[in-house]
Amino acid sequence: MFDALTTEAHKSLEKAFGPVLEEVQWQYPREAGRGDIATSAALSLAKKLGKQPREIAQVLAASLASVPDVERTEVAGAGYVNVWLKPQALLAALGASRKAQATKAKGHAKGKRPVIIDYSAPNIAKPLGIHHILSTVIGQSLANLYRSEGIPTVGINHLGDWGTQFGKLAVAMEKWGAGKTVASLGMDGLLALYVRFHEEAEKDPSLEQEALASFRKLEEGDDAMRTFWNEVVQATMASVQRIYDRLHVSFDAVQGESFYEDKMAPVIAEGKEKNVFVPGEEGALIVAFPEEEQLPPYMVVKSDGATLYATRDLATIRYRVDTWHPQAILYVVDVAQQLHFRQLFATASRLGWDVPHLEHVVFGRMRFADASMSTRKGNILKLEDVLDEAVRRAREVIAAHGETIQTDDEASLAEMMGVGALVYGILSQNRKMDIVFDWDKMLSFEGNSAPYLQYTHARARSVLRKAAVKKTPFPKDVSALQPSERLLLKDLLLFPAAVEEARNTHMPHKLANHLYQLCQDFNAFYNIEPILKAEGDTRAFRLALTAETADVLRAGAELLTMRVPDRM
Repeated sequence: MFDALTTEAHKSLEKAFGPVLEEVQWQYPREAGRGDIATSAALSLAKKLGKQPREIAQVLAASLASVPDVERTEVAGAGYVNVWLKPQALLAALGASRKAQATKAKGHAKGKRPVIIDYSAPNIAKPLGIHHILSTVIGQSLANLYRSEGIPTVGINHLGDWGTQFGKLAVAMEKWGAGKTVASLGMDGLLALYVRFHEEAEKDPSLEQEALASFRKLEEGDDAMRTFWNEVVQATMASVQRIYDRLHVSFDAVQGESFYEDKMAPVIAEGKEKNVFVPGEEGALIVAFPEEEQLPPYMVVKSDGATLYATRDLATIRYRVDTWHPQAILYVVDVAQQLHFRQLFATASRLGWDVPHLEHVVFGRMRFADASMSTRKGNILKLEDVLDEAVRRAREVIAAHGETIQTDDEASLAEMMGVGALVYGILSQNRKMDIVFDWDKMLSFEGNSAPYLQYTHARARSVLRKAAVKKTPFPKDVSALQPSERLLLKDLLLFPAAVEEARNTHMPHKLANHLYQLCQDFNAFYNIEPILKAEGDTRAFRLALTAETADVLRAGAELLTMRVPDRM
């Protein structure tokens, strides 16, 4: 359809004004009365052609009106051309769009190189903190978006399971955890030991040297240390998996820093051989960048020979490129690590590696409008506690709405609403900004919130249940559309474009904004036009529109890791 419109536009322009090299671009006006699609081509061509914009627009409008799919055209403002499409053309476009999307999502084309997404990345021996939810749900939503477009995707959880922090935990266990097991301590007990180590180390700095020695024993393969380390890793993963299940988060590979223990030496040797890694202070190995790159030195090996995050991250790139041959590697990590990733990517380039597109998908910090949630005496604010708080508040919202909320399973609905509110509250905001979470706003049934989206989906499903029809195809002959029907149909048509834009820009909030608009337009349609009381083809058309809306809301919510109820 758009090809036909573009072809006709170019034909008419060339006939009237001679060869036109600039391609006609189309926009999708949101305002009522501005058509289904529009073009401002006359404005951009006016200077090149030496003509008034409205003169060019009149030519375009007249020619486009002759296209079979076009209902009518108009020239507006300084030279915009608005185009209304026939209902059947819009429905045909919707059908083609759905078919194309389903084909994409069915499977990955052979030979396509995957995209690797590195997200979540908890540390062993510590419960997931609230700050982990940002990387976790942003990363998962990006993985969902890529897969929905038929792009092979490898989601990786890069565990912080190596380094001197484990030596600190081992020392703490030996000194203050005697007689206890990892299982009996649990995550809270292990975290308490880790915190105590730091408190005691302030009074006795020699503990830091003990921690270094303890970690060195682990690196050297000490059996007792390896056994303890394995127990801690297993306990940690069992704990965090419960949270991942609640958030609908999963990974294709879980590879901690320890996985790269035997993969760093070749990278270090290569860096030295290529003179990329050069001696720094006290015998450390560093990367010294040219002045024009405006990067400070990047340490890759400490003076005592110990490796660092930098060493492991370089080995990680090398392994991922050799194993998966990806087209891109995305690191979903907070703003504080910007310098590290600039240095990391620059180092990989200086090593001469044939690396794919490397991108730090940066996000801001998170804070709560409710100050009491932001900190608890300096201790970690556990993600599990925040999820439980969200569900508790959701129960209160359900109770406050009384009989207006209908559910057969209040506990499941509260979980869906509470977890959804937290997730959507994050993904509906621009990830590059600091994210502010306001409980009242995020659990409201009005505005851009999870409950609003969930309630709208449930409302659509309720209409379909009351209609008691098994199938809801669009009727073959639709002669006219009401303004609310046309607007809703356009929202449904633009859903794939919203998904693609969110994926291309790595900005999930762009999809959330589209779903919010869809909810608003469906509710306006629901309140204006009778659905169940309509007759004949009008009723069939409105039921089909309702079913399409429900399906798109569910699909969109799941891309954002949310779930929606059928009753609410």
